[in-house]
Amino acid sequence: MNEQNYGHHSRFVTGFHYILGSFLIIGTIGSIVNIVLQCIAHDQVIGSILITLLFICCLFLFWFSRQFAIKAQDRAIRGEENLRYFILTRKPLDSRITMRQIIALRFAPDDEFLVLADRTINESLTPDEIKRAIKNWKADHYRA
Repeated sequence: MNEQNYGHHSRFVTGFHYILGSFLIIGTIGSIVNIVLQCIAHDQVIGSILITLLFICCLFLFWFSRQFAIKAQDRAIRGEENLRYFILTRKPLDSRITMRQIIALRFAPDDEFLVLADRTINESLTPDEIKRAIKNWKADHYRA
């Protein structure tokens, strides 16, 4: 696995994000063009409309399958980071820290985690600022 750091931590799956995503977008555009051409030619458009609806449904599936996986992952991250904070401090994680900030904090090793969590609360650090402040990146190779 590649080493993760601030500049290289997002994850894109070629087959899903690029190939499947491109096919769905191209297919949707092509099916819409086909409807227009069928209308101009005064042909039956029902088949073309059904194909377009199928492509639109597939686009929704593409989008929501990713969103559902990310939401489930976010819940797990919140639980893991709350537990890690509790183990290190014997206190629950401050409720003022947002989910996006917690997600950014997960890349901090234990020795930087508490300092960054306190800075996040006191200085309202953005997730990007949190990630940039991490000196020794803790990789997360199991994310969706």
